[in-house]
Amino acid sequence: MATNNGNTAALETEAVKIAVCGHIAVDIIPRIDGHERSEDGFRLTPGSLSEVAEATFSTGGAVSNTGIALHRLGADVRLIGKVSDDYFGELTLRLLKEVNPVLGDDVALVEGETSSYTIVINPPGVDRIFLHCPGTNDTFTEEDIRWEELRGTQHFHFGYPPLMKSMYADGGDRLAGILKSAKDRGMSVSLDMAMPGRETAAYSADWLGILSKALPYVDLFMPSLEEMLMMVDRAYYEELAVVTDEVEMALPVETIRGLAERLLGMGCGAVVLKLGSSGLYMRTDDRRSLTEWNNRELWSPCFRTNVAGTTGAGDSTIAGFLFGFVRQLGPEATMTGAAAVGACSVERLDATSGITPWGTVQNRIASGWERLPIERSLADWCWEQRYGIWVGPADKGIAVE
Repeated sequence: MATNNGNTAALETEAVKIAVCGHIAVDIIPRIDGHERSEDGFRLTPGSLSEVAEATFSTGGAVSNTGIALHRLGADVRLIGKVSDDYFGELTLRLLKEVNPVLGDDVALVEGETSSYTIVINPPGVDRIFLHCPGTNDTFTEEDIRWEELRGTQHFHFGYPPLMKSMYADGGDRLAGILKSAKDRGMSVSLDMAMPGRETAAYSADWLGILSKALPYVDLFMPSLEEMLMMVDRAYYEELAVVTDEVEMALPVETIRGLAERLLGMGCGAVVLKLGSSGLYMRTDDRRSLTEWNNRELWSPCFRTNVAGTTGAGDSTIAGFLFGFVRQLGPEATMTGAAAVGACSVERLDATSGITPWGTVQNRIASGWERLPIERSLADWCWEQRYGIWVGPADKGIAVE
């Protein structure tokens, strides 16, 4: 098992360079107080007025959420998306520049289209509801990426193709082309997904065909478990969705492991499944040059924290994983750091304001930050005390001093 950790000399080197590309929007998040909740959860009643508190305005989508989280952790990050010259586009760029004056420099600006926005209904203790306008995300193509500005970039992350019409309407050719271009330029590549609305064209797209084109160019495939079940086994997903709102919790461990094996067989180097309150699961093959990442199977529980909102938690978890991965901290430390960054995210209503520098996150872990139970039976798994993660029966990790 790898013994690298978040306190290695790698943290003293020059900031890692990561490009985050894909979906970007403005999030409008009204604060919903407890008095607006019924006994069985928050409820919107047609024809009534529900009083809420102040709204938070923040950039959203994978580009903003993962990108800003990486920036707050200490990475040198470039954000690549597309907005229009309307009010929401202006607000998107302004909010990015409030975080850092250069963060909006690589976002393409076009005229006469509609910029993307999302109204996030995010009451405490209740799953989120999104009212989303995809806008310019639907017309994003490789022509909106200035590859010459990415020289020296180590890693390329693409997020939310199911919310970008141009990335799925052609069967995935444009998506695969972008990922291949990044690989051809010497970057490692990761891909995140999103759950499309049930009545949308994206929901009924041929995701198995799209993934078969894209995954051969992907080092780290980082979707949620629910997204992957919908895309790989839609009939089973819809059967479960009829009887439970918590599809992820209804899936047996062996189903999760089998799903990861199937995705690996489609060509990616590693599958990292976000499991909500059950944490983070990773399965890798033996094709990586870094021996400690070959044939690994790890499950990282969540950290205990006070949850203010879950918007962007998965994106922030990905940011933590990418930060550790690009810094070559080893799979155990990377999985642990990813779960910790995700926990920091949910302590605030928006996606990224709870994120602190990587060293601060590591100090919090080292202080004995408590983990949550996974609440699943992990027969034949081993508990790794040093990192607080489970090691699976398929793991063939080699100790690295």
